[in-house]
Amino acid sequence: MATMRPSLLLFALVAVLAASSAAVAQLEIGFYSKTCPQVEEIVREEMVKIIAAAPSLAGPLLRLHFHDCFVNGCDASVLLDSTKNNLAEKDAKPNKSLRGFGSVERVKVKLEAACPGVVSCADVLTLMSRDAVVLAKGPTWPVALGRRDGRASSATEASAELPPANGDVPLLAKIFASKGLNLKDLVVLSGAHTLGTAHCLSFADRLYNSTGAYGLVDPSLDSKYADKLKLKCKSVDDRSMLSEMDPGSYKTFDTSYYRHVAKRRGLFRSDAALLTDTTTRDYIQRVATGKFDAEFFKDFSESMIKMGNVGVLTGAQGEIRNKCHVLN
Repeated sequence: MATMRPSLLLFALVAVLAASSAAVAQLEIGFYSKTCPQVEEIVREEMVKIIAAAPSLAGPLLRLHFHDCFVNGCDASVLLDSTKNNLAEKDAKPNKSLRGFGSVERVKVKLEAACPGVVSCADVLTLMSRDAVVLAKGPTWPVALGRRDGRASSATEASAELPPANGDVPLLAKIFASKGLNLKDLVVLSGAHTLGTAHCLSFADRLYNSTGAYGLVDPSLDSKYADKLKLKCKSVDDRSMLSEMDPGSYKTFDTSYYRHVAKRRGLFRSDAALLTDTTTRDYIQRVATGKFDAEFFKDFSESMIKMGNVGVLTGAQGEIRNKCHVLN
């Protein structure tokens, strides 16, 4: 397959941005051109340092953006701390394993020093997730900016709205559709599992039954791969050990995740479920051949642009936080 030239790819991705709905009409490429023209340079410079020091953070930072956008839109509400009267998103059960909050604050401090009170935490997180992918050898894409920060953050809403790791395709498709994302976006964005690790607790139910008995419960998981996972995850309640979501390539953004899933070696039930639907299975098997990496990179870029526009606050909505973890 011919590789798309960078200039043509950029043109195509800008076209995706131009086709965005009226709800995100106030997001713009170059939104900070007059108020903080060096915003992307500052974020990229700091991200280079962060990923150089801890390459394994690329996955968690990308996941932070996902978990933010799926709960009340991309408004940085996942970054807010809980208060005496409110349990915030970051303390919801599905978010207990999120990492990278300190890195976001680090970048925000740099931006506040250069452009006080100008750049939102929502835009910071969106840019950091793009740069995390790029620095992990993945694709790049243009990021329209102008998001505002949300003032509400609810653990209850996070638990209800985030796609579960054990979800089947009908459930996952319903959740994605509620965010304006389709079945293709589901299988494409699942490709983000090429980066990062997961706690045993999130998939051990595939290895052990409810009593903790040793034995494969989920027949959709390759038995040899299951045996390897059991060497690390000793019980269904194991909360300490981590496993790579894309074994051997968890710090590099590539298509090997799809090859693992095609061989029934996806870590989560939601990964395995993608083989039960014709549309998602066909996409997995196509990318798993290794002949369509450029196509996947383009698809991922387009889906990330769509997701980054979900439920955004613009104009006079929300606020611009001085610190990402607390309201002004």
